[in-house]
Amino acid sequence: MTQPPGQQPPQGGFGAPYDPASAPETPSSPPPAGFGPGPVPPGAVPPPDQPRATGPYGPGAYGPPPPQPGPYGAAPAQPGPYAPGPYAYSPQPGHGHPAPQQPQPQLQPQPKPGGGGFFRGRRGAVVGGVLAVALLAGAGVWIATRGDGGGAGPVAKPTGGPGTASPSAGDGGAGGGKNGDTGDGGHDLRAEAAELNAGRKPGEAKVLWLQEGGVDLPRNGYDVQGPWLVGNTIVKAMYQTVSGYSVTDGGRKWSLDLPTRLCAAPSQTTADGKIVLGVESGSGDNAVCDSLQMVDLTTGEAGWHKKYKRQSTWDSFSHVAMSINGDTVTVGRTSRTDAFRVSDGAPLFGELPGNCQPFGFTSGPVAIAATSCQTAADDHKEQQVQRIDPATGKVQWTYKVKKGWQVSQFYSVSPLVVSLKQEGKWAIVVLNENGTFRSHLVGGTDDYVTKCDDEFVVRGQNLDNCLGVAADDQAVYLATKPVGKDLTNKVVAFDLNSGKAKWEAAAPAGQTLMPMKVEGGRLLMYLSATKNKGGGIASLPPTGGTPRMELRHPAAAYTVEEGFSSARVVYLNRRSFLVHTTISGINDEEEMSMKSMVAFGN
Repeated sequence: MTQPPGQQPPQGGFGAPYDPASAPETPSSPPPAGFGPGPVPPGAVPPPDQPRATGPYGPGAYGPPPPQPGPYGAAPAQPGPYAPGPYAYSPQPGHGHPAPQQPQPQLQPQPKPGGGGFFRGRRGAVVGGVLAVALLAGAGVWIATRGDGGGAGPVAKPTGGPGTASPSAGDGGAGGGKNGDTGDGGHDLRAEAAELNAGRKPGEAKVLWLQEGGVDLPRNGYDVQGPWLVGNTIVKAMYQTVSGYSVTDGGRKWSLDLPTRLCAAPSQTTADGKIVLGVESGSGDNAVCDSLQMVDLTTGEAGWHKKYKRQSTWDSFSHVAMSINGDTVTVGRTSRTDAFRVSDGAPLFGELPGNCQPFGFTSGPVAIAATSCQTAADDHKEQQVQRIDPATGKVQWTYKVKKGWQVSQFYSVSPLVVSLKQEGKWAIVVLNENGTFRSHLVGGTDDYVTKCDDEFVVRGQNLDNCLGVAADDQAVYLATKPVGKDLTNKVVAFDLNSGKAKWEAAAPAGQTLMPMKVEGGRLLMYLSATKNKGGGIASLPPTGGTPRMELRHPAAAYTVEEGFSSARVVYLNRRSFLVHTTISGINDEEEMSMKSMVAFGN
């Protein structure tokens, strides 16, 4: 699948990669030689040997995709709805040592830094292997009241123990504002939802609730991290606030102010609802993403806080890719990854032996890493896919990528589906559980598209968060690029063993289908809204056919839904949530009132 340099892989077709037939490298055996190029079918992408790309990527690198129960509806078997991706600048990093544990400071309100541009750089993370909750980017209204000239919002003040979150003043109603009547932007969102539902047709779901941005942000707005579903609470984090909302009515349950600005977050939480967020130290242009804050998302209480050491200048500029595997949180950057225990913040591992270091992991039960190798030319043009024990850092197997190719995203962990990029080229490879080559997808003449965090998010780009791709034990499902006057697309299923297309299913005229996750033996997809037509959640059986609607959004709300064209989408228990990945506006009023989330259901 070739495409012009600089474009995201999702915006072009993909070609056939290499077909190496070698065993994976293991710690007990010497590293095998890289695979050389094999015969390339006409029109196919030259086979990558098994790439190793520079930690952050240099020019021509592409960003990453999604997980399952995460932001785009990812399931545990695959990383979230938008998959995360890597890459910051392509430095010439040196490898350092894990930072010593720092004493836990009190979580106190900090002066709000002046407005500033986004944290620049390319992504350095890896998308989790699940596509299910890919669109869980952020949920609910931001309730923080810390504006440029306003007072501080509720703040957790831990003194050696868990912090205390400020409860909501009112937990009811659309918008989650005071008494549930108005949103934080000051608008009557309950009345707006009622008006949209007044025109609802038989068989259509309701607009359950709406949320607004509700936070006074720096210039250029700010990224939204999450959402994360914990019980009946949906949580999102943005700027200096983490907030939890009721999935049924959008009411705010709790809100926690962070000590400094948010700069990264994993796509998934621990099994008991805990997460570790990346936060900055310092403020304004001098801020560095080098601190961690643990938060219990079931209660909104703050736990431990610590700094880790950025090892070099290049490391300081690298994006941070975070993941959670069991009780381990990893913090990946261009030249290394540091791992800590989620429960108490204790360091687990830092620089690994050898000249190849992981720069991003997938979240979930299995830790799959993208690693970059420093070569004699110091160009980090060699990359690998590795399975690594998240508790010890021990490498369990290695798959070497053809030189010059880069690991862009992990579309799925089980089965393991990897997106590889080279300037102007795109390939998708399926690996076996032991890291050996299984197949590469043969895209034919179609162009395919995925929507991953690296396209929308500036800070904290992971490698496991994409919409538009999903996988199960039978196939990989991809969305084609919309074509024709009505911009309609189709979903194509590729056989895991041969890499060839098995079947395709067309979206309704004027609409597009984007795979999210496989659940209960069905492929779940997000159907976009179009003029006078609501979107919704559709499904297909493993054999293909005509898409069936699982949840049909109301046509009367199509203008609202169209405003979430680049949002994350989550579907759970017959409710769907659309959440913006970034909140911004031309002025304070617009960013406060921008719709940040909409929920549909019956």
